[in-house]
Amino acid sequence: MAGLNGDPFLGIDDNIEKLQYNNNSKEAIDKEGLVVGIGEDSSNNKNNNQGGEKDMAGNSIHRSGSRPQLDLSKAEIQGNSEERDPTILLPNQTDDISHLALDIGGSLIKLVYFSRHEDQSVDDKRKKIVKERLGISNGNRRNFPVLGGRLHFVKFETSKLNECLDFISSKQLHRGGIDSHHWNSEAPANENAVIKATGGGAYKFADLFKERLGVSIDKEDEMDCLVAGANFLLKAIRHEAFTHMEGHKEFVQIDHNDLFPYLLVNIGSGVSIIKVDGDGKFQRVSGTNVGGGTYWGLGSFDELLELSQRGDNRTIDMLVGDIYGGMDYSKIGLSASTIASSFGKAISDKKELQDYRPEDISLSLLRMISYNIGQISYLNALRFGLKRIFFGGFFIRGHAYTMDTISFAVHFWSKGEAQAMFLRHEGFLGAVGAFMSYQKHGLDDLMVHHLVERFPMGAPYTGGKIHGPPLGDLNEKISWMEKFVLKGTEITAPVPMAPPGTTGLGGFEVPSSRGATLRSDASALNVGVLHLVPTLEVFPLLADPKMYEPNTIDLSDHKELEYWFTVLSGHLPDLVDKAVASEGGTDDAKRRGDAFARAFSAHLARLMEEPAAYGKLGLANLLELREECLREFQFLDAYRSIKQRENEASLAVLPDLLLELDHMDEETRLLTLIEGVLAANIFDWGSRACVDFYHKGTIIEIYRMSRNKMQRPWRVDDFDLFKERMLGSEGKKPRPHKRALLFVDNSGADIVLGMLPLARELLRRGTEVVLVANSLPALNDVTAMEVPDIVAEAAKHCDILRRAAEAGGLLVDAMNNNSLDGSRGNSSSVPLMVVENGCGSPCIDLRQVSSELAAAAKHADLVILEGMGRALHTNFNARFKCEALKLAMVKNQRLAEKLIKGKIYDCVCRYEPAT
Repeated sequence: MAGLNGDPFLGIDDNIEKLQYNNNSKEAIDKEGLVVGIGEDSSNNKNNNQGGEKDMAGNSIHRSGSRPQLDLSKAEIQGNSEERDPTILLPNQTDDISHLALDIGGSLIKLVYFSRHEDQSVDDKRKKIVKERLGISNGNRRNFPVLGGRLHFVKFETSKLNECLDFISSKQLHRGGIDSHHWNSEAPANENAVIKATGGGAYKFADLFKERLGVSIDKEDEMDCLVAGANFLLKAIRHEAFTHMEGHKEFVQIDHNDLFPYLLVNIGSGVSIIKVDGDGKFQRVSGTNVGGGTYWGLGSFDELLELSQRGDNRTIDMLVGDIYGGMDYSKIGLSASTIASSFGKAISDKKELQDYRPEDISLSLLRMISYNIGQISYLNALRFGLKRIFFGGFFIRGHAYTMDTISFAVHFWSKGEAQAMFLRHEGFLGAVGAFMSYQKHGLDDLMVHHLVERFPMGAPYTGGKIHGPPLGDLNEKISWMEKFVLKGTEITAPVPMAPPGTTGLGGFEVPSSRGATLRSDASALNVGVLHLVPTLEVFPLLADPKMYEPNTIDLSDHKELEYWFTVLSGHLPDLVDKAVASEGGTDDAKRRGDAFARAFSAHLARLMEEPAAYGKLGLANLLELREECLREFQFLDAYRSIKQRENEASLAVLPDLLLELDHMDEETRLLTLIEGVLAANIFDWGSRACVDFYHKGTIIEIYRMSRNKMQRPWRVDDFDLFKERMLGSEGKKPRPHKRALLFVDNSGADIVLGMLPLARELLRRGTEVVLVANSLPALNDVTAMEVPDIVAEAAKHCDILRRAAEAGGLLVDAMNNNSLDGSRGNSSSVPLMVVENGCGSPCIDLRQVSSELAAAAKHADLVILEGMGRALHTNFNARFKCEALKLAMVKNQRLAEKLIKGKIYDCVCRYEPAT
């Protein structure tokens, strides 16, 4: 056959139906008469498909050159034009705009779909003024997906295609989704509607899609999709790639500028080996017909994996030791446990295959296929001088033993020079590539900071197995959690892996010959939902974004992980009580609170057994997971009433504090202000010690007691350095800072009696101040929506705050015309502004902040990080291009010991000059 170039390892990928249904299932025969298998693309020089496609007979295959387009002509609002987000009717729309793409394989249907975020932004006068001051414009934003949304990953067994079709229909995914504002839900079906699909099923089931959903399948080339999907995920997902050796998983961060070239090995029914040189630039260089189909051909895939965990390949594989009387063949570096011949004993023992245990056969077959794939992959990497090999495809399925075997083969043959890497979204490469073929999605320039991965509680996201469609409805989630608790088997956390032994002699004795220590899903990676937030950016003041690591606590230490899981579990009952109380203590709230506790506990159990199941795990990730889980069960602000009470109590004593400060000299006042921030930071409902402390007095009593204990030197005490920068020395007055970013922490005394007075001092010195607060609630942290009202109340008692707040646009809706001195809008005053940070967690990852914060940072020369979550749990080791001050009271004994070698209630005042 022309185009095969005599390649004896052409192989077949996961979706052979594509050719079977178009080319009469003819097998490809090489010149020696051997069956070499059929691949989706028989050319060894596959590129951008310029000039159209041809079938096996050389006939042109028609491919529509047009993409689905949005026709806005004569668009009109339906119903009341005054209502929020009214429906828009597009009468001249001829193509349905789908948010769905599929990879329909012989065994699995991989489905990727997009749902829009609900627009929760409030474009009020305050925001407009802040945006004007910060120079933020919406003029250059892309039309899609500028509002953001979620990218979902779902899989169905191909044998259950009807379930997949029902799922698509129920969510109207083929017509933009039920959350789309562009469609009239009662509009008649459009015969021109199309969805993108790749894989053999795109051909095989095209008529069924037309019949059931009224849509046409726009078939995308499988290799194009595979490579496009891999490139996108490797660029856009921070912890997409990882290595797996001897049971140890380590995530690899790859520089986007150093991604190409690499070798992509897609293991489906057969194997395709692709050299990827860039976006849209690739070449299928080899393959093998010994792949997943070979393994699956002997039985159910999952059953075989289960069997392999109990197998012992030494009973059926011929080892070097079997040939040399139990001895190594050390001259050529082969140990006695090296496999000399897979299934070799089936001949020498004069037994029939059925005489061996199925468990041993399954394990031997798994090792034979995995070693073969690893060796061929390495030889191709050697051929092109490549060091990185990425393995994908549902043959791997996050199976630890399979990954260990492939990794060992690559390591063995390359003598450690080449590295096998695996992908968390291994099975979704083709579906992602098909999704990206919609030009309208505009995802090509989305970067890692635009994507935030979440892990909602639902059957498809547990253990790496297929359990059906995701749970979307709240009642479904609660019911599912109740069943899980009753049965105890709905979610199965994997058993820990025992470290395999090795003789160190370089033979195929690693992994161990027995699979009993591993379960088939022991390293299964959960795939979450990718939240697309185009307004997230990298914080521009980071000294070296590539080297930045937000997490201070390393959870790779199992004892450390166990400690923090115990802390979070111990805090859970109090958190549930607060959450239920925030919703009025109703029966519905109690049921949701119980479901939240069970769901979060299930997440913790999963991560305790497999810490890397959701990607690289840090303490910040755990805290964020807790907040996301609360929101998933519709507890949007569990501490709302507590925050309101603490704000009111603190604002009541603020005038006296400001009066006291104004009677101090500069040096005393500055020290008192820093002491005030540290003392007020004690109010943290995320700390068990502090929760117990609150029962001993009122917020003001505790604040005063904390102030009285502010004895220097603190555990980390750079105050004198900061004082010299602020006040100067030897009579020399330093220049004031141009703009300061104050990352605020808790509500109540923390912001009112701590950070606001410090902000006031900076304003007094002519420094613009930007208060940076959470976008979403987390524990008792103050949010950016709440800060303006707090400032407005404080400004009633302070001219400095009032004039700065007016200049910063904070008092547009909060103040009346009866100002304290009769003046309004003093343009000469430096502004006090508020921006949201882009997150909803007690911690902050500065690789993903709001565009407002990024804009505010461009002219800032001072960053103040306050609070245990932002200045200790995260960013304690972060370095900035500008000056930085990190302030926090330590409220966890373990953190005190690990981070500052101190004790609970020690204080941190860390000043760092510009890098």
